[in-house]
Amino acid sequence: MRSHARREPNTNNPAMLKATLLALCTLLLAGCGGAARSFYMLSADGPAPSGSGAGIGVGPVVLAEYIDRPNLVLQDAPNRLAVAENHRWAGDLAASIARVTATNLGRRLHTGNLRTYPWQHDGEVSHQVTLDIRQLHGGADGYAVIEAGWRVYALPERRLTASRTFVAREQLAADGYQALVAAQSKLLARLATDIVAGMRQP
Repeated sequence: MRSHARREPNTNNPAMLKATLLALCTLLLAGCGGAARSFYMLSADGPAPSGSGAGIGVGPVVLAEYIDRPNLVLQDAPNRLAVAENHRWAGDLAASIARVTATNLGRRLHTGNLRTYPWQHDGEVSHQVTLDIRQLHGGADGYAVIEAGWRVYALPERRLTASRTFVAREQLAADGYQALVAAQSKLLARLATDIVAGMRQP
């Protein structure tokens, strides 16, 4: 008569025990951890000049509600957006845009005297640049897009000296979220160029 007794695993075999533990760990990570998150940061097109110069302050930066979140955003249909759950900004997006824009402006205006909002005294800066970011996302067509309203004020009297809406597209150099953030960084560099052109108009 065949015995139906359950055979216990051979725990004396180190190789078998190690394989069993690895398999259990893999299952736990797949079930509980999910896909690993990636974090991204915008970048200026180079460092700001060192030393003093005209004081430039950037901010406040106002974000459209759909991008005022930790996640990167894609437009995958004409009236539909997709939020990338595991692809996120490495910090506050508005603060990052202010920092990058300040650096880009400093490079173009040849000054290292840069501030981001809030600063302690208006006497620290001669011009304040405010930004209203209405669009900043990637599209299924392989482009990143931006729509930004900007204003420049002369301080301390807070006199409006220039104002414009900047709209542009930048083609991604490759597939993926890293290429998307690189394209968005290029759009911010182009935005800074547009702001400086407006500041220099008589």
